[in-house]
Amino acid sequence: MTRLIGILLALALISRPAAAQTSNPVLNHIWSVGMDSSRVQQLAGSLVDSIGPRLAGSPNVRNGQDWLVSMYKSWGIDAKNERFGTWRSWRRGPSHIDLISPRVRTLEGTMLAFSPGTKGKPLVAGTIILPHFDDSTDLARWLPQAKGKLVLVSAPPITCRPISDWTQYATPESFARMDSTRNSRLRDWANRFNVRGTGKGLALGGGELALELEQAGAAGIVGSRPKDALGTREIFETNTTRAPNISLSCEDYGLVYRLTERGNNPKLRLDLESEALGEQPVFNTIATLPGTEKPNEFVLLSAHFDSWDGSSGATDNGTGTLTMMEAMRILKQAYPHPKRTIRVGHWTGEEVGLVGSKAYREDHPEVLAGLQAVFNNDNGTGRIVRMGATGFPNGDVHARKWLQQLPAVFQDQVKYIGVGVPGTGGSDDFSFYCAGAPSFGLGGLNWNYGNTTWHTDRDTYDKIVFDDLKANATLAAMMAYLASEDPDKVTREQVDLAVIADSINKANAMLPPPAQGAPQRIPPMTTWPACGTAPRKTLPRLR
Repeated sequence: MTRLIGILLALALISRPAAAQTSNPVLNHIWSVGMDSSRVQQLAGSLVDSIGPRLAGSPNVRNGQDWLVSMYKSWGIDAKNERFGTWRSWRRGPSHIDLISPRVRTLEGTMLAFSPGTKGKPLVAGTIILPHFDDSTDLARWLPQAKGKLVLVSAPPITCRPISDWTQYATPESFARMDSTRNSRLRDWANRFNVRGTGKGLALGGGELALELEQAGAAGIVGSRPKDALGTREIFETNTTRAPNISLSCEDYGLVYRLTERGNNPKLRLDLESEALGEQPVFNTIATLPGTEKPNEFVLLSAHFDSWDGSSGATDNGTGTLTMMEAMRILKQAYPHPKRTIRVGHWTGEEVGLVGSKAYREDHPEVLAGLQAVFNNDNGTGRIVRMGATGFPNGDVHARKWLQQLPAVFQDQVKYIGVGVPGTGGSDDFSFYCAGAPSFGLGGLNWNYGNTTWHTDRDTYDKIVFDDLKANATLAAMMAYLASEDPDKVTREQVDLAVIADSINKANAMLPPPAQGAPQRIPPMTTWPACGTAPRKTLPRLR
């Protein structure tokens, strides 16, 4: 028995995370609160399972923001929902989509966001394939054929298996045949979308061609945007207001397409419930720990709160939201009276153009002027493994100093990439570094984010890796603490992008040109990116 107890104790010690092992008592306290009494799993249950997806402008996102404020206040942290404009609002109801002829099958599918429903009764219609058009005149001649039909607007899949299956199991000849056929088909369908310069807008459901199909009397629009993973597809939004716009799984879209192509005259029954709610107020949620010595200087934790609503918004960006919520909870316990003001922004409208964070920057010039650092997290559930200074040389000096004070486990984990260069608008930190505020992106391990959960129907609670998430919250709290305590303010000198671009161009000149058909080199950035302005209401519909 004694030996068994010893073994169990040893296993328990092995399973515990490494101790903070720093000489700084505040960092040690942050570690203890974050790693030994984490709340991220309980918070995720409320946010991801109970509240669910948070489409910009929807009742769900507002419910979630009220929950954010109530949680912060329960921890003794001041928080508020701050209005910055209006956005179109929409309520999703149930989607039920069936193949009823030539056989019966319930299809895996759903409406795109903002799709009209079927007005309280099922819609039964046949299908037609969007053909190839030589020009807009050709399109105009064909459009009457779409009347009363469900128009299939996506390329038919050659395979719904991930490429990894083909790489592992196919013969080289079979793989080459599949790959060639698939690429040829994708090129053909890309040309169909370009009849009037619509680009990929049709596949997203909101392009000019989709609206022309609606105007021509199409019963609905059917598409599919499969990812390179079994059963996973992207689901975005539509601008149609009369013709329902639905997304089918790769497998079921392929079935309907083949039946249509073979002349089997398939019929679908759509029973879709939704409600357009018009322009409604939209908000950012802001929570604050006031600074005691430098209250007009700010450390800003940043994560967008809105999501697409084909799933639960778990890793885009529920995990970033939870990271920053938990970081604030930790700081309230371990560092309740910071030298600089520590603030968190849960932004709305990131998915439609960084709208909320841009609006906050415009509405709060005092925060922009006083920013010491922005820490942004928005790339899935994986533990933070990289950080850079986004083009700010003095930010690089400070970041290196902060990282050197972290526990060894985080120093080993985070690969620091140095000064770096600014991006062009991928996440909300852009809204601040474009205006010259030092920003530090917290980049995580991939966990197959791009193929499995990013903007897909599979972005659900079960994809969250909670050990990584609680470490991320602990690390974010530590970085906020160190930036707040730093005796010096980060200055705003920027790298000379023209010099960097010249160096890159000279290096590229020494290399052979890319092969025909291969991706071409993107010219390097030569000037600091422009911020743009935040729209304060829904952008006008196409046409």
